[in-house]
Amino acid sequence: MNIIQAIILGIVQGLTEFLPVSSSGHLTIFQHIMGVDMEGNLFFNVMLHVGTLVAVCVVYYKLIFRLIKAFIGLLKDIFTGSFKWSQMDGDKNLLVMLVIGLLPLFLLFVPIPGAGGINGKDIAGIWQGNTGYFIITGFALLATSIMLWVGIKAMDNAANKTAHGGSVKAPGRKRLNTLDAICIGITQCMAAVFPGLSRSGSTLAMGELRGVNKQVALDYTFVLGIPSILAAALLEGKEALEAQGTQDTLQVGTPAMIAGMIAAMIVGFFAIKLFKWMLAKDRTNVFVVYTALMGIAIIVVGVIELSSGNNLFSGQPLTFG
Repeated sequence: MNIIQAIILGIVQGLTEFLPVSSSGHLTIFQHIMGVDMEGNLFFNVMLHVGTLVAVCVVYYKLIFRLIKAFIGLLKDIFTGSFKWSQMDGDKNLLVMLVIGLLPLFLLFVPIPGAGGINGKDIAGIWQGNTGYFIITGFALLATSIMLWVGIKAMDNAANKTAHGGSVKAPGRKRLNTLDAICIGITQCMAAVFPGLSRSGSTLAMGELRGVNKQVALDYTFVLGIPSILAAALLEGKEALEAQGTQDTLQVGTPAMIAGMIAAMIVGFFAIKLFKWMLAKDRTNVFVVYTALMGIAIIVVGVIELSSGNNLFSGQPLTFG
């Protein structure tokens, strides 16, 4: 992989990690088009995750510091016996809801009954090793489009009820409850399994369906993504270290890795800002249309490739496994 290819993939990662269009799905698409095999480039995947992690931390640094302060205060309340669930302030409530929202991720490591020890985390990797994963990505993008549309409609209905009630306040609750966090956490797990199902889009839509204010749901989604992205980077880093010394780990040079990481970081920063602005202006319908059209296009291309037996872009024979 050369530097130009690394920068392109970094841009794709930065944009799609935070815009509701699926980073895994778009990386799959662009790798397919460019004929780049990422399965052996684990260190490069880690660097892309580090880039997006830095981006979200820069945007939300004030909230992160507040959550750290809330964590210290929460420990103090617990050890002094003054903790009361119903009396948590906004930051402590958000911190607790983040912890609850992360708990469903452990389901990804639970073996699926009757699947020979395979867990949820392994499914995406199994699909990626098969040519059919391209079509699966297309259907997952369609699912993303549907979820975004449902979330928008839920907010529109809430806004109409608010308007009829004579209030000018933004619709939706400003605080999450336990069920909100669990539902959003489970949705995040689904996005981790299905390539093409947007994490930010699906979790935002779930928050909107649960009646959470859309900006609060988006902030929760992005901050919830910090430990999720960090965990992904650590897991891939562990796998890369275990494979160190093999030829596959040397496919991407250090300059290309750094270039990809910087591209992901810069583009990711502006992608978060863009999405927050579009959500505030109610202009997220564009993502509903985009993911639907992209999903249909990928399915059509995938069917044509399966019929011909060749990659439509590179002309290389397809591999089945």
